[in-house]
Amino acid sequence: MSLPVAMGYVPLGTVFGFLFVQAGGSWYMALAASLWVYAGASQFAMIPMLAAGLPVASLALAALVINLRHAFYGLSLLNDQPKNQLTRFYLIFALTDETYSVITTLKPRPTPEQMALLAGMNQAWWVLGTLLGAGLGTQLPVSLTGLDFALAALFGVLTVEQWRATRAWLPLLIAPVSYALMLWFMPEQALLLAMAVCVLSSIILSARSSKGAV
Repeated sequence: MSLPVAMGYVPLGTVFGFLFVQAGGSWYMALAASLWVYAGASQFAMIPMLAAGLPVASLALAALVINLRHAFYGLSLLNDQPKNQLTRFYLIFALTDETYSVITTLKPRPTPEQMALLAGMNQAWWVLGTLLGAGLGTQLPVSLTGLDFALAALFGVLTVEQWRATRAWLPLLIAPVSYALMLWFMPEQALLLAMAVCVLSSIILSARSSKGAV
């Protein structure tokens, strides 16, 4: 189940490594970012911030805001954490959108150790792409325009798999309706507000589902 994620992570990691080197960064700093930060949106956001000479505190704050949603993902996996402390820490660190989507799609749910292994394989794809991109950026005058669509395509595939596993239409409707409404009311903050509405809706739906199970 890591191969579909590889189809998105290798191209996107390549784009990140390429842009990072083209912005003046070294290949080993691009590699370090993919190893120790490992947050696609934050890594792409850090490129112009580093180029502008912003302090590390600004980068850390931006990464916190962008990745705050992961805290909500982790809440739904509290009962599935590995017993080993290091493995548990790594799974918390490496729980990306795509890894979470694959974990929650699989039936039966993977064991904690399998989750950690899946997260490690997915990060390996991202690191591989980063190395490829950094190498291209330092050696070849090529353009990677269009590869950024790979992540959108990956999310589309994962959404279809989620629907096939749950047959739940409501989450599929909440996301586009929320974004459309926020785009109408507050277009400059539409994405952030729509994400907040989706997170709040998922909490409410989960609570209602738990009460139903009881």
